[in-house]
Amino acid sequence: MSTSPPEQRADRADDPLDRLPLRERKKLKTRRAIQQHALRLFEEQGYDATTVEQIAAAAEISPSTFFRYFPTKEDVVVSDEYDPVMARMLREQPADLPPVEALRRVLRDLLPEMFAADQETVLARVRLTASVPSVRSRTFEAMRAGTQAMLREVIAERAGRRPDDLDADALAWAVVGVLMSAMYAWMDGVVEVGDMADLIDHNLAFLAAGCPL
Repeated sequence: MSTSPPEQRADRADDPLDRLPLRERKKLKTRRAIQQHALRLFEEQGYDATTVEQIAAAAEISPSTFFRYFPTKEDVVVSDEYDPVMARMLREQPADLPPVEALRRVLRDLLPEMFAADQETVLARVRLTASVPSVRSRTFEAMRAGTQAMLREVIAERAGRRPDDLDADALAWAVVGVLMSAMYAWMDGVVEVGDMADLIDHNLAFLAAGCPL
C-alpha cells in the first residue's frame, strides 16, 4: 500500500474530489486522511486488532473527532467521497438523457479518475469487505443509506418526480446491483481491476436494454 501523504494525494490535479466545492473538499480531505491512516493500520496489524483510539492517534485527532466523521469503525472502510461527486455530475448531464445513459456517461468519466487517484485505497477497501464479516454487512447498509439513496433522489429529480418515488427507488436498486455484481466479479477473480470500468459500463448497457438474454 502506498505511504504517500494523504494531503498530497488529495491535491492531485486529476483527483475527482476537485469537482466538489471548496468547503466540501476540505471536509472530505480530512475524512480521506483518517481513512488512509486506518487502512495502513489495518494492513499492518489486522482489522480486529486495530482500535479507533489507535486510528485517531495516528491521524492526530481525538476519538470523538473520528466519530464525527465515521459513526463506526466499519464506516472508515465503507465510506468514500464519491457519492456527492457522482450526484453533482449526474445533475450536470443533459436533462433529456435517460437515467441509465446519464449514469453511464458519468461513470465513464469518473471511474478512470477514481482508479488513477485511489486504486490502492479502493483495492484495500474491497479486500477488507471480502474478508471481514462486519465490514461486509455494513457495506450493504451503507449502500442503502448512501449510494442507493443518492441515486434515487437524483433519478427522481431528473424525472420531475417525488424523492420517494417507487420507480426511481427500483431503478436505483438495480444500478446498485450492477455495481455490486462488478465488485463481486473482481473479488471472485472473474475480472481484473483494470477491467472493472468496462464491466460496469457493459452491465449498465445490459440493464438499459431490458436485460435481454
